[in-house]
Order: sequence, then C-alpha cells, then structure tokens
Amino acid sequence: MFIIDPNFNYPKETESRVLIRFQDCDPLRHLNNAKYFDYFFNAREDQVPKIYGVEMREIIKSFDAVWVVYNHHIAYIKPANMAEWVRIVSRVIWYNKNTLVVEYCMFDDSKSYLKTMMWTTFKYVGMDTSRTVEHSEEVEAYLKAILYPGVEYHSAKFDERVYQVKNETRSIF
Repeated sequence: MFIIDPNFNYPKETESRVLIRFQDCDPLRHLNNAKYFDYFFNAREDQVPKIYGVEMREIIKSFDAVWVVYNHHIAYIKPANMAEWVRIVSRVIWYNKNTLVVEYCMFDDSKSYLKTMMWTTFKYVGMDTSRTVEHSEEVEAYLKAILYPGVEYHSAKFDERVYQVKNETRSIF
C-alpha cells in the first residue's frame, strides 16, 4: 500500500493548472456551478498519486474502506470563464478518527485572486458495511504527514476562512 517516511517532509497541498472547457459552461460562458465539484475532485484525484504515491483503489483494496462525501461548503467569488486557465489547489485541513476535510481553492492562472473555495467533509466508510469506520494507523499516519498546518477548522468558520484566503492572495501581489 503506502508507507509514510517519518523523515520526509510531504507537500501539504496539491496544485493543478486546468482549462475551463466549453461544454462545462453556461450560456454566459461561466463555469456551471455544479461543474466546480468535478474540476476540484478531478484535480485532486490526478495530483494525489503523483505527489503522495497513493491511489484510491489501493486504499479500498488494503483497508476495505473509502472516503465518501458527507457535505460541502462552497463560496463562488468570481466566475471561471470558458477557455480560461485556472489553478486548483487542494489540501487536507482537518481530520479525526473517521472524518476528513479537504479545502479546495480555484484561483486565476497567476494566483492573484481567489475565484471559488470549497470545504468538503468526507466520512471514512467500510465497503462491507456502508457504515463509518475508524482510520487505520497507516491511514492516520498518512493524514498526519499531509495535513496543511495553520487552519483553524470549524464548519461554522467557513466564511472567515474564505475572507482569510482572499486577503492572503491579495497581499502576495
């Protein structure tokens, strides 16, 4: 499966450069609101194996469990437009014994402003029971190694986090 090297400093976020496709846009040439989910999930699914060497099918096979979506918090700040290149950043910002929260941010190509931000909560579910199960020690070590530091997670603080990321982005440029 995967082995965490305690002496290696794992990247704490993934990043992809993505083109907004015509077929995913509404008549105003903006990315359809429902399509943001596809872009976020696909970007993370493409990057996690490259950066961490972990394939979802390996987790399912090794632990007979998988993360399933429990809920989302999303803020649409600026539209993503047809044929525009964007940057998608994702990071694990919180976890406990059976839950995981991933933060997704879509920026313009130069990362000078935030377009959309989403928190997705995943529950770790057993394949045979369809019920929540606890992370194994190996999965827990993986989550600890990739946890993005410094985010004070609480589901009620989503709007505060959006404001914080927007301001951090502005101060860079």
